[in-house]
Amino acid sequence: MKLLGFIVLLATQSAFASGGFNFFVEGSHATHIPPQTLALIFGSLIFLVIGFVYRAKLSATKNFIVPDRGISVRNMFEALSQSIYNTAKTVMGEESASRYFSYTIFVFFFILINNVIGVFPGSMSPNQNLNTTLALGIFTFFYFNYQGIRAVGFFNYMKHFAGPMPALAILIFPIELISISVRPLSLALRLRGNMDGDHLILGIFSDLVPYLVPIPFYAMGIFVSFLQAFVFTLLTMIYIGMATSHHDHGEHEHHH
Repeated sequence: MKLLGFIVLLATQSAFASGGFNFFVEGSHATHIPPQTLALIFGSLIFLVIGFVYRAKLSATKNFIVPDRGISVRNMFEALSQSIYNTAKTVMGEESASRYFSYTIFVFFFILINNVIGVFPGSMSPNQNLNTTLALGIFTFFYFNYQGIRAVGFFNYMKHFAGPMPALAILIFPIELISISVRPLSLALRLRGNMDGDHLILGIFSDLVPYLVPIPFYAMGIFVSFLQAFVFTLLTMIYIGMATSHHDHGEHEHHH
């Protein structure tokens, strides 16, 4: 019955949203705050609430190893977290996965929640705006470079941009700097483009046939939200691994 009620809600709200109504746009008119900023604030509050609920559930559990019965916030959070951690171990190795897991899981859930809120009728995702995704890309850019510098020191970190052959360093160094500098933009454009495209498709079908027909596209929208959060997180893991892997190799050689 709950599922049926949700389907009916989606059907009726699709007709409501197809008229162009958007809660955040209306709120922007009242507060003079950009709608994407209001959406980001709303998504951030949901992120914090879910985090507090999870912490409260964990604190109230006598044996945290035993999962809850049925579907719960804790079970979903831990299942997704375990999947991200397993991916991090594959990409970065177990030691690095444990060290940088807190940032990668933050990136995944923050992007996921802000993606998903855009699926609901009358709403929007802050990740449809380039300012939001570029800020996420730049933050990740500073993070993985900071971790690389922290691992080996500034001069050793910059040295690996020169390549293995000193004679070609003058050519390779600027190419590598340009390559690493465009990463925040590539992260931002990929996330923004996919979320904006998904929302556009959903809006078109809601306008054409506002009842029931758009429901499969809501499912697709949720899937795209998960996929894009995972892709952004996976690339973040790869960049962190590339920035810190030479440090791990150096330690390995030193121990031998």
